[in-house]
Amino acid sequence: MANNQLAVYQDLTFGELTQQDIVTVRETIGKDCNESQFKLFMSIAKNSGANPILNEIYPAVRSGQLTVQFGIDFYVRKAKETEGYQGYDVQLVHENDGFKMHQEKDEDGRYFIVIDEHSWGFPRGKVIGGYAIAYKEGFKPFAVVMEVEEVEHFKRSNIGMQKTMWTNYFNDMFKKHMVRRALKAAFNLNFDDEEVVESPGSDGIPEYQQQPRKDITPNHEILDAPINQGTNEEDPQLVQAKKDMQAKFKRLGITGKVAKQNYIKDHAPQIGDNPTYQELIGLLDIMDMHIDMKEMQASDDDVLE
Repeated sequence: MANNQLAVYQDLTFGELTQQDIVTVRETIGKDCNESQFKLFMSIAKNSGANPILNEIYPAVRSGQLTVQFGIDFYVRKAKETEGYQGYDVQLVHENDGFKMHQEKDEDGRYFIVIDEHSWGFPRGKVIGGYAIAYKEGFKPFAVVMEVEEVEHFKRSNIGMQKTMWTNYFNDMFKKHMVRRALKAAFNLNFDDEEVVESPGSDGIPEYQQQPRKDITPNHEILDAPINQGTNEEDPQLVQAKKDMQAKFKRLGITGKVAKQNYIKDHAPQIGDNPTYQELIGLLDIMDMHIDMKEMQASDDDVLE
């Protein structure tokens, strides 16, 4: 990889990752990304705190579209960092197993699942379902129970690696899927796989064009961009992205130029005076993640059932 390319990635270094680590990610799990997609992926990884070296986050590209996916290791680590974490259990249910469960209602009127019996011998037969239980101090165990039919669609996924993993390693993937759902609900972990909408170009996705970096806070021209129709001086898609940015600031409750500048500086420091459409899309993706987290915290739906 050329040295001028390394300079682009150096600004994306975070946590324990070194520049060489980022090069490794680029040449392995990020090899199918173009420059723009990889820069966006690393930005999302940085802002979510997920480490691609530890398989906590990885990119997938299908039909020219980038999808960012979070690994089970990330969910487990974030759950362990949450107060009250007491571990989890996950089991597959086979057709010859003895399995019974029921629902109970707690003192608040909320239902929770209780596993009454799960016994087995050999041969166990094929897998027909499974369950994962997350344990948190002060709460009833949170259980996710699923039948195989609920995840069969992953074997038909358009994402090549996802289809391969679910086809060749179904049992392991099924257990990871259930654990992820249980931990997400029990510990309010709002990290979803997400498709990243990219700017359409002549080949479907434009390559990232490096511009001279300016390590300054975005100026008022960015924050106060016109939200009317685009003119000949500015691409309509860029205008729309700025309009979307203002709307998301409102949803986040961030008002005033200084507060907006500080948010961009903290979460998208790569953006300078003249952001590209791709850079704004990356910022909007981060804002969506924070909006989801804010709404999750404010909703009663995140209370354990």
